[in-house]
Amino acid sequence: MEFWLLLILLGLLTYFIVKRSVANITRTPVWLLWLVIMTPALIWSAWTLVYGEKTPIPPALAIGPFVGCSLLYWLLIQWGRKPPSSEPGVAAAPQKQDSDASQTTDDGGDISKLRPISATEETNLRNCFPWSIYYLENIEYRPQAVLCRGKLRSNPDAAYKTIREKIEGQFGDRFFVLFQESLSGKPFFALVPNPQAQATDKPKSEPLTRPGLALLLLLITLFTTTVIGAEIAGISSKQLQSNPAVLLQGLPYALALMTILGIHELGHYFTAVFYKIRTTLPYFIPLPFFLGTFGAFIQMRSPIPNRKALFDLGISGPLSGFIVTLPLLLWGLAHSTLVPLSDNSGIWNFESLNPRLSLLLTLLSKWALGSELTSKMAIDLHPVAIAGYIGLVVTALNLIPVGQLDGGHIVHAMFGQRIGAVIGQIARLLVLGLAFLQPELLLWAVILLFMPVADEPALNDVSELDNWRDFGGLLALALLVSILLPVPGTLTQLLNI
Repeated sequence: MEFWLLLILLGLLTYFIVKRSVANITRTPVWLLWLVIMTPALIWSAWTLVYGEKTPIPPALAIGPFVGCSLLYWLLIQWGRKPPSSEPGVAAAPQKQDSDASQTTDDGGDISKLRPISATEETNLRNCFPWSIYYLENIEYRPQAVLCRGKLRSNPDAAYKTIREKIEGQFGDRFFVLFQESLSGKPFFALVPNPQAQATDKPKSEPLTRPGLALLLLLITLFTTTVIGAEIAGISSKQLQSNPAVLLQGLPYALALMTILGIHELGHYFTAVFYKIRTTLPYFIPLPFFLGTFGAFIQMRSPIPNRKALFDLGISGPLSGFIVTLPLLLWGLAHSTLVPLSDNSGIWNFESLNPRLSLLLTLLSKWALGSELTSKMAIDLHPVAIAGYIGLVVTALNLIPVGQLDGGHIVHAMFGQRIGAVIGQIARLLVLGLAFLQPELLLWAVILLFMPVADEPALNDVSELDNWRDFGGLLALALLVSILLPVPGTLTQLLNI
């Protein structure tokens, strides 16, 4: 039963990723793209159900569906890709068109349909660019933006601040002012319509925080994680029915896990508040099976101002969660018991965990358990240790430098959007390669492959980070490697584990 529930959960998560990432760029039905993505998982699941987990999947059946469906997925997206002219236009059309606004494009279309500003407003826009700060060479009109290209002649921070203030003085909150780098590395400005300014029928101060909903989800998740915690503690359903008070034995796991996940999201939340980014409260996702929860999340409803803020938002969650995870994991490991290492020992067997599949977990386990942990022993985790171990896994998964994951934000802020996307592409291929050594990572590797590698740009996406943040980002990536990579053989011999 739990197997099918996990498969359903994977299907829902995959559908959400597809709908969010590619539904707006292709006419191909979302359900068809979802089915193509899920086909390898369905084939592998059918093999496991028929032949059992101990029978390895033939290489052709393991790799073939994955490669074939990946190619088919890409072809379906390209087959149904929307042309630029079909994308939604800008909401703010000019009220008055001057004589030069009725020109035609190369394909015969009316350029006025692409112009969110009149010729007079264009003149005012040009005056917003002092030649000593940013020498404006030309203005391009796109379906969803006005691009201002030229040469940067001053500090990026000062240039963005000056030009944004001048544009806001001319147009108010009608546009978001973006400062980005082109593929050739040349910085340019883009004016993107502000949907909040266009939505005149909605109040500008729309409430985002719903404390009642956040509290309700927290209480429900506390209950579901407590139930799972009771199961982990060895409480059977018959014992629970005869004596509901034994449910309290699941609280150590529930409180530890929710503390880790909650602190992780609060790190993001308070950082967003510090940078005055409109955001929701952290919302927990309860599950009546598996771990008792699928984590927590916040939603940011306004753009990120610069790469400094993007970096702080990306690293604050994993850093906060990891700081809480460490003492809980060490305490839980110290109160865990050792069992003989067997063929069933693995990375997800909480009753016989093999810590050697993670370098950091190996070092923490040796620190907590001392000389009792030898090369022939596995660990029967205490419920708090299970919560801490899950926190360690959550930290690692979030730090993978792909797309809109926390790690994707970090590398984007450190190296820029273009190089960050290249790093994301390499990272998900490396995770896929690692999954062949550690099959437990295969599910996450598949999800990463269908996740967009490009992160959303900050408003000022040109200004670089300071040295301290660059150093912190490298430490975060080193933490990721220490969690995902297995312990080297020389170190196991040295530590006798």
